[in-house]
Amino acid sequence: MQNKYFLYLLLIFVSITTYAQKDGYWDKERAFIKEIAVSARDRIVLKTEDFPTGTTEVVYRITLLDENQQLANSLVSVLKAIPDPTGISQGSAGAVFVLSKISGDDKCKYAIFSSNSNASKYKENGETASACLVQDEPISKDAKRLSIEKSTCFQANSNALWFGFESKNWIMNQKIILEVVPWVDHKLSRGWTLENRKSIISQCKTSNLAQKIENSDDFCVCILDKIQTKYKFQEFQKLLAVERAKAFKDFGTICFNETGASNALYNDLRSQVSLLVKQEKYGEAISKLTKIIDDGKGNVLDYNEIGRCYLFTKQYGKALKFLKEGEKLDGSELLLQLNLAHAYLLNDNYKSAKTIYKTYQSQNVTDSISWNQKVKLDFEAFRKAGIQNDDFSRINKLMEE
Repeated sequence: MQNKYFLYLLLIFVSITTYAQKDGYWDKERAFIKEIAVSARDRIVLKTEDFPTGTTEVVYRITLLDENQQLANSLVSVLKAIPDPTGISQGSAGAVFVLSKISGDDKCKYAIFSSNSNASKYKENGETASACLVQDEPISKDAKRLSIEKSTCFQANSNALWFGFESKNWIMNQKIILEVVPWVDHKLSRGWTLENRKSIISQCKTSNLAQKIENSDDFCVCILDKIQTKYKFQEFQKLLAVERAKAFKDFGTICFNETGASNALYNDLRSQVSLLVKQEKYGEAISKLTKIIDDGKGNVLDYNEIGRCYLFTKQYGKALKFLKEGEKLDGSELLLQLNLAHAYLLNDNYKSAKTIYKTYQSQNVTDSISWNQKVKLDFEAFRKAGIQNDDFSRINKLMEE
């Protein structure tokens, strides 16, 4: 029973650890470990290796050892049991856990700097005013976690730290071991910092497609997400200008549909068309409807509208062409069928026109307008626009039968 309970707890710990580590990892390959000897009453400065891209936290450990002593466990091996940096600062247990199990009798003071110039001043005269962390009380061992978000030790123009040590041994040399291990965020390790992400959003906002969209935020964020997924920032920057432009275009096409931006854009175009038709600006309306249809977004009403506009501009052949294409999408749309009948009539095909006029004679084209009423209204509109045809009166009589 006891073994089962132990196994249960172990499984819980492993699952929690696995889940937590999805966000990042301790980069043991970039761990900084240095053993140094500090002369009596001397000061020395050590610069860490440059931290990898995506570093959000570092844990450091300082251990002073007597001669011939060795560390029981390296900091890297200790951190393997801690799933994320927050586990170190959750109470005193975590801090004790990362401390060295042994240390010597010697003690030292130390300070941490974010630039080489400030660290050099410390080495010369012990000045710590510019230090981001100062340990004035002599210690034989210490361990702390530094977060990039909360600590002033990390600056935008530097990705390393400078540790300054001052020996408090007045006679003998000291043996100091400094260990620094970075925590790397998986997402940020790809180089997509806040500023880098902003640069992509800004570039997207200036594109022709984005400027056509009333609110392009979702559209540009979608493009950013797809670029981040496919490329590290450094990889994307190394692409040729034409390659970056193609990436924007390809992802833009996908995001245009995924974010609903296409629906918003084409609905806006349809609203513009409706206004232009009311103003009898049929040529401008045709131009906008052609854009919708050429992009493959035309529905049956778009084909009906462009066919009707062609009728009013006396381009009867084009009207017939588009109305027939619209009929393939939905042959039950009576507004389109009515304009198709008009197109046949104006193209001197009375027989085909008559068949359609008679077929739907008993129906309504909308919930409030009958087929016969709409025929008369359209013929009046045609006459007003200067479109005359002797067969208008024949069709009117036909509708009365």
